[in-house]
Amino acid sequence: MSPDARPAPTGTPSSEPAPPGTPAADATRTAPAAAPALRRVLAQAAFETRMILRNGEQLLVTVILPVLVLVGLARTGFVDLATDGASRIDFVAPGVLALAVMSTSFTSQAIATAFDRRNGVLRLLATTPLGRGGLLAGKVLGVLAVEVVQVVVIGAVAVALGWRPELAGVPAALLALLLGTAAFTALALALAGALRAEAVLATANLVLVLLAVAGGVVIPASQLPGWLGDVALLLPSGALGEALRAGLVRGELAGGSLLVLLAWALALAWGARRLFRWH
Repeated sequence: MSPDARPAPTGTPSSEPAPPGTPAADATRTAPAAAPALRRVLAQAAFETRMILRNGEQLLVTVILPVLVLVGLARTGFVDLATDGASRIDFVAPGVLALAVMSTSFTSQAIATAFDRRNGVLRLLATTPLGRGGLLAGKVLGVLAVEVVQVVVIGAVAVALGWRPELAGVPAALLALLLGTAAFTALALALAGALRAEAVLATANLVLVLLAVAGGVVIPASQLPGWLGDVALLLPSGALGEALRAGLVRGELAGGSLLVLLAWALALAWGARRLFRWH
């Protein structure tokens, strides 16, 4: 065999392009490039948002149930609330907003993530160009998008019922909502990554009910009996409720409650990083 006819050494790429019509040429010509990272994250966030808002059970927990609680507490007196001179709706609305944030960032996110993990969805998405960091970022943005819908819907219903929030406290309330979202999303990921999906389903719903009743969310910690009120102030639920009431009822910055939320957010984020498993 002449040197000119000798095949190229193994592992040495050929300098000539593959002939047109061959599989190699078609793959080279049609292989799509990965979208920019930001676009991938936003697409995942839009998908997460649609999945929550299109799911009847999730919509019930995230929007309909908080609205029913708002109307029930505002229009009936079966729960005796000391409103400190504020109208009943002004006092109730911040607590219902806190409950809505918890339902989305904790209960809904924990259940959805746990079943995605059980079904292998998380493992598959983690191997795509989206990556693990992009997947988590998309989930957080999806939670925030749903919370915007919740605030708009619940706020509109509350205003129709006579709610007049203190506008000077809106920035403090937004900060409390962001810290509360961070804390409860981290708790959701820790729970979803450590337990089986069925256990997460039961635990997340039970925890939401317990925190709503005795966690200082709708009913302030100061109105809970004895030591339960002291404990509620140190829980993320109680801190979120107190911070929102301070901002939207009195126009104040509840520094202590915000520090409690920040501490919980950092601690739960560390726990989620240690406990979360992708499969």
